[in-house]
Amino acid sequence: MPTKNNKFYSLILVLADILILFAVFTLAYVIRVQYDNRPLVSSVFAFDYFQAFLVIVPIWIIIFATLGLYSASTYNRRLVEWGKIALGTFLGILVVIGWEYVSERDVFPARLVAVYSLFGAFSLLVFEREILRLIRSLMFRFGRGINRVLIVGNSAATRDIADNLSFSHRSGYQIVAIAGPAKLIPPGLTLTHFSTVESALKNLRELRITTIIQTDLYENTERNQRILSAAQTHHISYSFIPGEPEFYAGKNTVDVFLGYPMISVSQTPLVGWGAIAKVIFDTIASLAILIVLSPVLLVLVIFQKIFNPGPVFYISKRLSQFSRPVKLIKFRSMRPQYGKHDAADEFRAMDREDLALEYGKNRKVANDPRVTWFGKFLRDTSLDELPQLLNVFKGDLSLVGPRPILPQEVTFSPSRTALLHSVKSGVTGLWQVSGRSNLSFEERIELELFYAQNWSFWLDIKILFKTIAVVIRKTGAK
Repeated sequence: MPTKNNKFYSLILVLADILILFAVFTLAYVIRVQYDNRPLVSSVFAFDYFQAFLVIVPIWIIIFATLGLYSASTYNRRLVEWGKIALGTFLGILVVIGWEYVSERDVFPARLVAVYSLFGAFSLLVFEREILRLIRSLMFRFGRGINRVLIVGNSAATRDIADNLSFSHRSGYQIVAIAGPAKLIPPGLTLTHFSTVESALKNLRELRITTIIQTDLYENTERNQRILSAAQTHHISYSFIPGEPEFYAGKNTVDVFLGYPMISVSQTPLVGWGAIAKVIFDTIASLAILIVLSPVLLVLVIFQKIFNPGPVFYISKRLSQFSRPVKLIKFRSMRPQYGKHDAADEFRAMDREDLALEYGKNRKVANDPRVTWFGKFLRDTSLDELPQLLNVFKGDLSLVGPRPILPQEVTFSPSRTALLHSVKSGVTGLWQVSGRSNLSFEERIELELFYAQNWSFWLDIKILFKTIAVVIRKTGAK
């Protein structure tokens, strides 16, 4: 939430970045021109160089601001901040080089000046922000710059927010009071409790409240208006955080509709250009992998004919995005007479009620008697999954996504299945790299729901690399 302290800290970051960039460009010029005897690409005098600097730095600051480097959502997350600094410095150098080319005017006297500027800017900007982060944290510990918060609400979100903001030396927020049920006060947290919001509003000045966070709207609109008016009257920050978890799932956007603020909630962040990029990546990557692994696939087809007589592939009807049926292609691992009906029914036909119960609980069994010895090898090595790359290339599946489920599994939890199928199913996913068959069916669904609601391209890349490690270690494969 935006506060005066956040704005002040952002201003300090801007000023510090300008000073660091000035130092970096100066050092890059001096090191190359004064201490390197090799000839220069062009003669750029110090005065001209620093004149160009006055133009370059504002452009870099604009790039940093566009990337969100002066937003609390970035500078409060270290790794995100480092990544954006790297991207910002790289884009900044590209802009300068592009401007040199277009204007036919030299800025850097040698190519090494640009290289020094790139790596120097990244290193010193990261160092500068770590120092400022440390100073800020120390100030929080001594109570300087802390936002004194009143939380108003009656839901679990009220308690969760109070609990997470209780470490003021990290968050910069001190929970001073809660207006709501006493059971929402986290254990060990010393604060003032008000049973009604009206009594809390009367004590705003005495408690030196600087921020009000409301998590629930009252049925009485005048009561809600009274809270907002009190914040405005006392010139303190006011934020409304919806307590319903549905508002945090997927992708949320805030807009103005007919003069009213409107929160639009999508089931998943995988919409728009992200979805298009994922399709392009899946198509190109699956084709490349199929070409590279074509000799392996051919050998496996031959081995199937020799060691596992019958159909080479097993076609299974599964449900993918929007519960659309797809024909999942795998190397057949079971004997030809099995896999045509529900597994629990087939186990009962074998007089194995124990396996039927195990399958009903986990949707998997540890030792499936229907599987051949070569089929077990295929499963243990995950080679039986390779033909699904054809499904990816056809567009039925994605490389990464929730596991495609059987039609009968929809009845287990229709509402959760609908959310799960807001994205395209995948060959691999969070379930496969987090324990695979060692996890229960419910744990698998929870992981895959998390993926659907928190998708990012980098999460996909991370899962793909983890999949390689899991397959090599044969972790949880059955």
